[in-house]
Amino acid sequence: MRLAGKNAIVTGGAAGIGKAIALALSSEGANVAVADLQIEKAKAVAKQIGDQGHRNLAIQCDVGDSAQVDRMVSQVVTELGALDILVNNAAIISEGSFWQVTDEVWNKIIRNNLSSVFFCSRAAARVMIEQKKGGTIISMSSIHATLSEPSAGPYTAAKGGIEAMSRTMATELAPFKIRVNCVAPGATYSELTLPMYTESVKQALYQRVPLREIAQPEWIAAGVVFLASDESRYMTGQVLTLDGGYTMDGSLPGAKYWNE
Repeated sequence: MRLAGKNAIVTGGAAGIGKAIALALSSEGANVAVADLQIEKAKAVAKQIGDQGHRNLAIQCDVGDSAQVDRMVSQVVTELGALDILVNNAAIISEGSFWQVTDEVWNKIIRNNLSSVFFCSRAAARVMIEQKKGGTIISMSSIHATLSEPSAGPYTAAKGGIEAMSRTMATELAPFKIRVNCVAPGATYSELTLPMYTESVKQALYQRVPLREIAQPEWIAAGVVFLASDESRYMTGQVLTLDGGYTMDGSLPGAKYWNE
């Protein structure tokens, strides 16, 4: 029980990777607030956490609205007593070549994927500083903060921004023993990404990813638990990449490099 007695918030915790994270934190002893616009799904996840024997909350929150975020954090502190762990997971995906992206789509993606991380982290940091017992902030990035992803310019911009902002946050919060890290998943099955994984995409990924697998949400959640625990106590300002080897592998599948 690496997180026994800790209190956590998981944004976008009603489904997919967020749900897996919320349940994984709970399985290690944490009390978890599940924040999501899909309140009924959030309640269902909170019930599962309760069934594991831990305190829980389901909070409907638009994390792109700073006033709602401040109210959410205040509610968690009031009802759970403290805040030790924040997981910024909420995100949406866009489609379309960058020259076709409208102002409306750009602003929507940046609001929900990047501004939300700033709002939630700011509110959590203020509480953690006042508590004077440290804490940890974990934000979900993506391998596409580094690698291009066609038709997802605003999404990749937001993920790159999360990593850059997290390094600054880590530096500024280190004196308060508040650690800030990111998790960068590779190809992962979730409710958000499943429509993208056509048969041709899956076959291409099996050739491109050295471990020849697409991740399950629980595999990504395991990395979040590590960053939330004291096992990573000397780690801050870093990106934990969980991608089956995708970004490190520069080989050409099937090619022969030397003449025989």
